[in-house]
Amino acid sequence: MFRPKVPTNPMPTGIVTPSTVVQSAAVVPSTQTPPSAPAVPAPSRPRVQLTPGALVTVVGGGTAVVLVVGAVLVSMLLAVAVTAVSLTICALVIRSLIASEGKHR
Repeated sequence: MFRPKVPTNPMPTGIVTPSTVVQSAAVVPSTQTPPSAPAVPAPSRPRVQLTPGALVTVVGGGTAVVLVVGAVLVSMLLAVAVTAVSLTICALVIRSLIASEGKHR
C-alpha cells in the first residue's frame, strides 16, 4: 500500500535513431588537389555611430533614470525616518505614562 508504483513507459522518450549497418570501405589513395582559397573572414559587426541628436537622447535618458532612482531612494529614506520618529514619540509617550502611573501608586 505504501510502496510507490512507478509506471513503465511503453514508448522510448527522446530521439530514437535506427540502427544502421556500417560497411568498411577500402582505402584508395587520392590524387593531389590544389590548395583551396583561404577562407574570407566574416564581416565585423557594424559600429554604432552616435549622431549628436542620439547622443543628447542617450544623455537625457541616463539623466532621467538617475533622477528617478534618486527620487525613489530619497523617498524610501524619508519614509524610514518618519517611521523612526513616530516610533520614538510613541515610546516616549508610553514611557511617560508608565512612569506617571508608578508615581501615583
